[in-house]
Amino acid sequence: MKKNIDLGMLISRIAIGFPMSVYGVNKLIHGIGFIEDMMTMHGLPSFFAYGVFAGEIIAPIMLMTGFRTRLAGLIFAANCFTATILAQTSNIFKLNEFGGWALELLVIYMLVAISFFFTGAGKYAVSTTNKWD
Repeated sequence: MKKNIDLGMLISRIAIGFPMSVYGVNKLIHGIGFIEDMMTMHGLPSFFAYGVFAGEIIAPIMLMTGFRTRLAGLIFAANCFTATILAQTSNIFKLNEFGGWALELLVIYMLVAISFFFTGAGKYAVSTTNKWD
């Protein structure tokens, strides 16, 4: 069977980009007050909370469309890492109610996003000629 790595990369981009964008839309609708509170609690300026929109709306759209995929992967991964540090450190050594790692989804998002930094988008992308594609 012939390999179609580019199609697999497109499916992977959609598989992590779409669900993460749902988190971002939810924050657009309901606000980011709780993130601002977490920032303040960790001694950071509350306006840093607005970075969540870059990581949960802009970067996922860039990934899904294949525009500056390497850059989007970095932003997306940084967003996941920040969420882990700010909100999920208590779950690092915990299992969920089904016996899986409590952080598995967030870590999967982060690792796949990092993989796009190294691979780029593949040929099924809006842009393929820039060094960040």
